[in-house]
Amino acid sequence: MSSVIARTGRHRQRYENNFRLVSGCIPYRITEDDEDHHNGDIENRIQVLMVSSPDRDDRVFPKGGWEDDETVLEAACREAFEEAGVKGTLRETPLGVWEFRSKSSQKIESLEGGCRGYMFALEVTEELESWPEQQNRDRKWLNIKEAFRLCRYEWMCRALEEFVRVMEVSDDDEGGKIEIGGEEKGEASANVNVNAMPSVPAVTDHHVVAECQIVSSNCCIEIKPSSTSQQLVISVHCHGTWLSRGLPLSH
Repeated sequence: MSSVIARTGRHRQRYENNFRLVSGCIPYRITEDDEDHHNGDIENRIQVLMVSSPDRDDRVFPKGGWEDDETVLEAACREAFEEAGVKGTLRETPLGVWEFRSKSSQKIESLEGGCRGYMFALEVTEELESWPEQQNRDRKWLNIKEAFRLCRYEWMCRALEEFVRVMEVSDDDEGGKIEIGGEEKGEASANVNVNAMPSVPAVTDHHVVAECQIVSSNCCIEIKPSSTSQQLVISVHCHGTWLSRGLPLSH
């Protein structure tokens, strides 16, 4: 059993225009069964990890409330760790942002209960033997067709469709990645609000430091010059994994 306790409650929950902000991810792995796998369909070479809920046969992707002491990326990282017990490499660009209603407010014609969910793709590099929500959730690797069949929420199916599209486009170009590491089905809309994504301020030479400071629970940040180029490497350590980004130095 994991010694780390999952976060509960909503006292630190972020809201925006009456929407509860949610962050999650689609954990995945590339299978290497085919010797000539580059000639195969990407859908047949990818498996995604989904988790269960008590007393239900369908499945969901890890997701949960985005809290006020973490970035949206850190929230996705935390949910993958707490609900599925995995770490890996998270693609920084979101698959999209979907607006949906919580299970308890499906039949209520009001803004209360509305959620805005950011979803990311997480390439899994480590599966933990124990994790915080292990007693309430099991995890299972599924192919894409199985994932569509078992996915509980319509908005998560839309996120999975976008995931497949992104993976097909990036099959030959592995860029744009950084290392880190109830609702009912119904109408959902997707859009990407880049202004809501975390940003890193511009830096200059005299800002080059090597330090570590706490930025959120179980997270720290390290800033240091690159040994191979004129860049700063900004790394965030969160729940046992690292998020890194190189920034050019300005003078």
